[in-house]
Amino acid sequence: MTHEQRLNAEKSLVLAASLFPKEEWIPHGVGIFVAQSRLSGGHKEQAKLYREIADVRILTNRGSVAYFLPERSDVSKKGKRRADTVMDGAIVELKTISGNRTTLGKSFKRGYKQGLSMLEANPEIKAEHDVFLRLYTPFTVESVRAKIAGEIKNTSDKGRCICFFEATEELFYWTYDELRAIVGKK
Repeated sequence: MTHEQRLNAEKSLVLAASLFPKEEWIPHGVGIFVAQSRLSGGHKEQAKLYREIADVRILTNRGSVAYFLPERSDVSKKGKRRADTVMDGAIVELKTISGNRTTLGKSFKRGYKQGLSMLEANPEIKAEHDVFLRLYTPFTVESVRAKIAGEIKNTSDKGRCICFFEATEELFYWTYDELRAIVGKK
């Protein structure tokens, strides 16, 4: 484990434990920990968890460390869904996309809001929030960057959009600041 990986693992544990101080974290393969309470869900919840673990392995195989958060809690306000994980010291929502550009935009925006709402519900926690998109539709890199940039053009918070393109097996990390900087440029 590199120094950076150890640091990311430490930051992730600190953030996950501060969000859910009473939770127990169960190791689930290299770089993956799952909230004990999340392992007791029904068949549908377990199927969702295993799909999400498969998504996260794209990143943990590259040295990231992920903590899968409890499915339900009083951490967020009523009606608002929470993000799926804490990864490398940031709150991260996972989204799988197999639709068109409209679907891409809506899915990203929903994931963005889920992470943001967790930070707003816990103002004492200073962290960033990311969205991880696993793209099954063969979009071009530029079209995805442009679409995501358009979705966050009027925001100012910190975080990243992480995109994995299934068709090419390419992985990209774009900060929200980088994305906002391209809005309006042709």
